[in-house]
Amino acid sequence: MAIQMIGIDHTKAVIDIRTIFSFTKKRSAEALKLIKEEKGIRGCVLISTCNRMELYVSTEEGYEGDLYELLCRVKELPEGLWPEYREYFSFREEKEAASHLFRLAAGLESRILGEDQIITQVKDALAMARENYAADNVLEVLFRMAVTAAKRVKTEVVLTGASHSVIHQALATLKEKGFSVKGRKCMVIGNGAMGKLTASTLLSEGADVTVTVRQYRSGIVDIPLGCRRIDYGERMGYFPACDLVVSATASPNFTLKEENVRPVDLDHDLIVVDLAVPRDVEPGVGKLRHIRLYDIDDFHVDARNEQVIENLKKAEAILEEQRKEFDSWYECRDMVPRIQKLKKEAAEDLLARLVKIVHALPMETEQQETLLKDVEQAAEKSVNKMLFGLRDTVCPETFEECIEGLEKTYEG
Repeated sequence: MAIQMIGIDHTKAVIDIRTIFSFTKKRSAEALKLIKEEKGIRGCVLISTCNRMELYVSTEEGYEGDLYELLCRVKELPEGLWPEYREYFSFREEKEAASHLFRLAAGLESRILGEDQIITQVKDALAMARENYAADNVLEVLFRMAVTAAKRVKTEVVLTGASHSVIHQALATLKEKGFSVKGRKCMVIGNGAMGKLTASTLLSEGADVTVTVRQYRSGIVDIPLGCRRIDYGERMGYFPACDLVVSATASPNFTLKEENVRPVDLDHDLIVVDLAVPRDVEPGVGKLRHIRLYDIDDFHVDARNEQVIENLKKAEAILEEQRKEFDSWYECRDMVPRIQKLKKEAAEDLLARLVKIVHALPMETEQQETLLKDVEQAAEKSVNKMLFGLRDTVCPETFEECIEGLEKTYEG
């Protein structure tokens, strides 16, 4: 078995190329089922965010499939276009793939160092794979341990003094350009996780915030306290009154089209920020009079001062320690059933030697049975500690030989 991953992210590809390989929640579920059906693939997990798309798979030994071509087929791209996008992808396997996921979950690979959202996105990706019966045991353990390591980093290390979200970074960038949202009329298109965070952040900065909502049969839709609401269909009517419009939805379609914005009578400059992948705002909107359009690629990473660099080293040390734990499990995962069998056999052997002695003790029969059960459990724990301790101190080849020797002891 082997671990492989393939990914495309903001370091190599601009938003329009990343969009080609992005997945909505519904499409992620469909893709996982198709990928899991591929011959030689035992498990798969798909991460798709604004800044990246990464596919992790565990494969049978000797798997020779091309993950890039598999992705292209899943995305139903014309075969003639496949060579055009391969250069934007990174491929990793085994320890390199595991290390990358650990760094990713901790926010070390993010556009904004140490961002808070990525750990949730990694957890959600595993949950999605579980729901669609796509994750196998190897990927389950890998992703769980990566999340655990990321939580430890966030608890023990401060990577930056800045707020860790793209909307905070967007507002910081706008401030550098001389625009403050305090007292400004702002509209947030979208009321999902990113939309709510955006609305709350703008509100905390002193903005006058209105959020678009879609009315569903399920009833009233919650918005952050202190914000006003308008129906999504009324957004263009409120558009000319705004100083800032932020669109942050998971919609596969444009929320702001050039043909709808062009007729709007603007008498002041208006900033439009598009935080979505795929794009929410048609690029042509940015060419219209009075409008300045920014997308997610316009917001840079936090500056790294000496303290941040020092803390980054601490974070990497934690991740390396945690990753080695995964390596230890991964290298010996096939040995676990054999270890469990040896543990049981050793405990039974000890009990067979003690049973006459215990039964001869001046105790009630029930007490004797309880004592034997306690002895058996203690023996199993001792053997377990001994074997796993041995595993951690010798090379895999030597450990394999030791296990084989112990198995021969209990043969027959």
